[in-house]
Amino acid sequence: MPYLTPLQDFRFALKELAGLDDVLKLPGFEEVTPDLVDAILEENGRFVEQAIAPLNVPGDTRPPVWNDGQVTATPGYAQGFKDYAAGGWQGLQHPQAWGGQGLPKLVAAAPGENIQAASLAFSLCPMLTDGVIEAILTVGSEEQRKKFVPNLIGGKWTGTMNLTEP
Repeated sequence: MPYLTPLQDFRFALKELAGLDDVLKLPGFEEVTPDLVDAILEENGRFVEQAIAPLNVPGDTRPPVWNDGQVTATPGYAQGFKDYAAGGWQGLQHPQAWGGQGLPKLVAAAPGENIQAASLAFSLCPMLTDGVIEAILTVGSEEQRKKFVPNLIGGKWTGTMNLTEP
């Protein structure tokens, strides 16, 4: 069965549970209207159903492979991420000054959840990239912000998580 975006659930949660109308009244969001939010949800649903959900099975069955110093990505992931970045999805919640769209994080939450539900394996790259963007914008130097943030938002670069385990 194909993945179907739960648009009505997103609309209900944003409006009735999360107070979208009040969030849109906050300073900086004057140009963000409920109609714009609905258009974002609709387009994200179309994109996720057509471009991301089909990557779910390959993401589980054909993981990336490291061989002789080269990584071969899961089939379809490179194009999927290019399309994701070209659609502006990486920049929904990030400041316009850095190439983002400057939308409330609440508005970006539904598309993020939608991508995760359609293909969790694929969604890890954009999710980790958001974390890197937030970290650099919060504690990075101006030089680091200029160097990294536009390239991360634009999809030229991605973020990772590097952990050490005991």
